[in-house]
Amino acid sequence: DGMGNLRITEKGLKLEGDSEFLQPLYAKEIQSRPGNALYFKSARNVTVNILNDQTKVLTQLITGPKAVEAYGQKFEVKTVSGKLLFSADNNEVVVGAERLRVLGAEGTVFPKSIETPNVRADPFKELRLESPTRSLVMEAPKGVEINAEAGNMEATCRTELRLESKDGEIKLDAAKIKLPRLPHGSYTPTGTRQKVFELCVCANGRLFLSQAGTGSTCQINTSVCL
Repeated sequence: DGMGNLRITEKGLKLEGDSEFLQPLYAKEIQSRPGNALYFKSARNVTVNILNDQTKVLTQLITGPKAVEAYGQKFEVKTVSGKLLFSADNNEVVVGAERLRVLGAEGTVFPKSIETPNVRADPFKELRLESPTRSLVMEAPKGVEINAEAGNMEATCRTELRLESKDGEIKLDAAKIKLPRLPHGSYTPTGTRQKVFELCVCANGRLFLSQAGTGSTCQINTSVCL
């Protein structure tokens, strides 16, 4: 029958109540009684080591009073069905969940750069891309698209807003295009003669400047509209 709380059964040794081992315990499997939880208690920490044939530590899990540390070549978290939720190794960190939510008030900080095919806000929330102290750069080899399907889009800066296209064109496609703060020039007969240009618009929407005269000079430079 065994001795006291220690009994020998067909499946191995059975211990009733709390157990304490003063020396190392070697076992193929340690399990609790059906319906009961299995507890590991320690005054300092609990360490789980996976060794190879040469007793070298391959992976290690340490649960201490201040932190939980894991050592290994790769760390993975999966669902019951086997779907990858999180993984980390020397090369990259992968989040496989459908959505990554950061609840901190300050948001997420990327010291270097971020690479993503889509940046969007939560439903019925506004999206703000802001750089309080430095510049904000968005780059893509096949173009950058900014789309607001059900609201306004606003771009503000303190000094200069510049739209530049090196090889293509800049297209403003809207029912109304307004420039409400254009300065108005004043005529002074005694003032120095300045180079004044006339802003002309082609039928296809292209804008160009033409040397101003007593009348319109746009029709002189119609070759620009071809």
